[in-house]
Amino acid sequence: MNRTSFLLKAALFATGLAGIVSEYTLSTLATYFLGDSVFQFTMIVSIMLFSMGIGSRISKNIEDSLLEKFVWIEFGLSCIASNVTVIVYTVFAFYGDPTIIIYILSILVGLFIGMEIPLVVRLNEGFQSLRVNISSALENDYYGSLAGGAFFAFIGLPILGLTYTPLVLGIVNFSVAILFIVVIWKEVKSEQKRRLIIYASFTATLLVTSGLMSEKIVKWGDHLRYKDRVVYSEQTRYQKIVLTKGEGNYWLFLNGNQQLSTFDEELYHEPLVHPIMQLHNDPKSILVLGGGDGAAVRELLKYPDVEEVVLVDLDPAVTDLAKTHEVLLNINKNSLNHPKVTVINQDGFTYLENINSRFDVAIADFPDPRTVDLGRLYSREFYWLCNRALKSDGMLITQAGSPYYAEKAFKCIDTTMSVAGFKTLQLHNQVPTLGEWGWVLGAKNTNEDLRTKLRNSDLGNIETKWLTNEALTALCSFGKQVLPKEKGMVAVNKLHDPVLYKYYENGRWDIY
Repeated sequence: MNRTSFLLKAALFATGLAGIVSEYTLSTLATYFLGDSVFQFTMIVSIMLFSMGIGSRISKNIEDSLLEKFVWIEFGLSCIASNVTVIVYTVFAFYGDPTIIIYILSILVGLFIGMEIPLVVRLNEGFQSLRVNISSALENDYYGSLAGGAFFAFIGLPILGLTYTPLVLGIVNFSVAILFIVVIWKEVKSEQKRRLIIYASFTATLLVTSGLMSEKIVKWGDHLRYKDRVVYSEQTRYQKIVLTKGEGNYWLFLNGNQQLSTFDEELYHEPLVHPIMQLHNDPKSILVLGGGDGAAVRELLKYPDVEEVVLVDLDPAVTDLAKTHEVLLNINKNSLNHPKVTVINQDGFTYLENINSRFDVAIADFPDPRTVDLGRLYSREFYWLCNRALKSDGMLITQAGSPYYAEKAFKCIDTTMSVAGFKTLQLHNQVPTLGEWGWVLGAKNTNEDLRTKLRNSDLGNIETKWLTNEALTALCSFGKQVLPKEKGMVAVNKLHDPVLYKYYENGRWDIY
């Protein structure tokens, strides 16, 4: 095979690789800054594909200097692909909302790829027949896309992170372009050679600068976003973990959303754990779904009769941090290293589908159901699995967002649990850093009045930082409606009909 033809195809492979990784990177950044992963991935990839069509249309107007234009496009794609994270963070730092720039970058990547593919076909037509030429061009671009997806999933996001993944892909495109220039050098006119040297020099300088400055720019952006000093930051294949410190307190964020604050985390975790432990007659085996920070497990271990705690959390980086980082160890009192505790890193839904064990109590401590994928952990089907995983007198409690800011979302969770076979009890508490927050507790096979039983409970010798018997009684006491009642019936949240995330999004978060 002719070397020029081979490098043209290699360029398409690299383009497919860099293009798809750029789109995945932008989609992940959009999820991180804007939320709703399903919407962001759908729209960004769709816009890129549309832009590829526009780029292909534009390419028909390129009539001369095809080799030079091809190299220019390759370098241009390298410059954009290598800097998507830096550009998004820089715009965020100066303007606050990166929405527009994320979608502009998606369009630019699509335009460059769309222009390049027809150019390669035209440049390669002297080496292969039309039939072979077109099929091999598309083939290499599609193969590059598959390689890019595998790279992003297994190497880029979990190992290199969003800071350096784009840079690596930019270097790949740059390297292919340089090899192509070397091969065609003798065929290029002197004036074109000078321009190619300028293109290459500019791109190389930009790549080196990006390599030196990317991490600093991302840290700067994170500092502006979180306001407090960032003491730990890690991008895993599942989420971005950030730990900050401000005014003597620490804050844990996952994908930019607060998980806990040492200022008031007990006002969240004590109501999550102690009501259900008081209501169950003999809680010995406990299942914790989510809660990888270990704070809920800390509260469970205060009960001497508990024999085992199984914690299932998707991200091993979170549970490893909870087992080793000084700040989290101080928060959770080394709970995840306790001999009674077993940590399993797995999706909670998948775990429940495949177990035969039965538990007395299950505690679901997941992030808020702000997206479709998180909403599945609050679905009827998920609660069916929880029901099956509990003993005949088993109980379940889940964090349920805010009954004040997202009333319909809160009621949807209650309704969905009821349909799944639980007798429910709504709980709430004021958590200063979160606002008015709520939980829904469910019991299997009981005719007891859960509210009365909870009000008659006694914490006894259980040591708590905030919760008292009087406060325990108040958790299930709701006052009159203050805000106008949200209109419309509340539907059951199902896997095939996910409504919860819409209720959550449409909540009164403007008054939060």
